[in-house]
Amino acid sequence: MTAKILVTNDDGYFSDGIAALAEMLETIGEVTVVAPSSEQSATAHSLTLARPLRVRKISERRYSVDGTPTDCVTLALTKILPERPDIVISGINHGANLGDDVTYSGTVAGALEASIFKLPGIAVSLTARDGDFRPAAEFAADLTLRVLREGLPEGTVLNVNIPVGPVLGVRFTHQGVKIARVSIVDGIDPRGKQYYWIGEQQVSWKQDPGSDYEAIAEGMVSITPLRTDMTDYRTLDDIRNRNGFSF
Repeated sequence: MTAKILVTNDDGYFSDGIAALAEMLETIGEVTVVAPSSEQSATAHSLTLARPLRVRKISERRYSVDGTPTDCVTLALTKILPERPDIVISGINHGANLGDDVTYSGTVAGALEASIFKLPGIAVSLTARDGDFRPAAEFAADLTLRVLREGLPEGTVLNVNIPVGPVLGVRFTHQGVKIARVSIVDGIDPRGKQYYWIGEQQVSWKQDPGSDYEAIAEGMVSITPLRTDMTDYRTLDDIRNRNGFSF
């Protein structure tokens, strides 16, 4: 039976990354693309609630939505697709999604939304904004096959970051810790109003063995299992076990 694969992203329907991903996934299953009509980077796991959404059918099994990646997956699974897919793949993102950045990432959110619908999800990012997406797409297709065959624990998605060029190795990792300095550009618009524009971050990383950043720094693919459950269970257990810490 042919696998049914839903593809989305946050760089927009016409990005090079999603084109390479969809083309490669077509070799292993039936692909439907439902992606934002424009770039939605750093929209995180947000839904559009203050206005209606418009869906445009580009061609057979190809749709754009004027919303976020979460909007795209939600509409695909509830309105657009005639039947439930087997898996949701989000990407290939133009740039890494490592460490704390997963909380901002629309690419990661597309995969996380799949888990809310109790489907396996994979978020795929190339660690450069430009480059040859084909090796990353080939790796994503191979990983997709493995997940389709072996499954994932319910509620778990995989956040995959792939260096540019041939795949040299793979590590299973945890999220790293970023040390960032945010660049804010401020100015006055033509109407005399103050504005602020959040620019590129100047980033360094905490030295952390086993982290996603360490794997990428050493030229390896990083695969980090993620869940929407953000509970800090270690602290929860510690608080519960403390004498006198009660309400």
